[in-house]
Amino acid sequence: MDKVTNVKIVDCDESFYLKPVRMLYEQDGKQKAWDLMRVHDSVGVVIFNTTRQVLIFVKQFRPAVYYAVVESEDCDNEIDVKKYPPSIGMTIELCAGIVDKDQSLAEMARDEVFEECGYLVPLPLFQKVTSFRSGVGVAASLQTLFYVEVTDSMKVSDGGGNSHEERCCR
Repeated sequence: MDKVTNVKIVDCDESFYLKPVRMLYEQDGKQKAWDLMRVHDSVGVVIFNTTRQVLIFVKQFRPAVYYAVVESEDCDNEIDVKKYPPSIGMTIELCAGIVDKDQSLAEMARDEVFEECGYLVPLPLFQKVTSFRSGVGVAASLQTLFYVEVTDSMKVSDGGGNSHEERCCR
């Protein structure tokens, strides 16, 4: 894991990834309000390595997970990484990525498998499983789930994706 230090919580005035809004509406004659946000949709991939008979996952530090675990009274500014070690923000998850390119969902799934896990997989091997809404209380983004089988011979790099992502694990 990369060394995570100098963790600070600051206001977010503008973001490419999140757009918070408040929806005002009437339900059963009562005025209501709901805070929500627009976020990118995503693709996720269940990867099965048939050579080793293992599922492949991505292990990475997730700031939102870290923030959720830190006690609210300790989130005002700088977070003490001795009291809250960054390891509490580590996740093991499916290979996934946001829908942010002018490509088909299967092409984005293929690109994520290569970028994050280092497998070069032909596009026809990706099978769409389903699409579903996640984070329905706040964002309701659409995630499309794929399944793909890989072999050790398809592994052409260590992967690692963006600098904040770690190698795949099994």
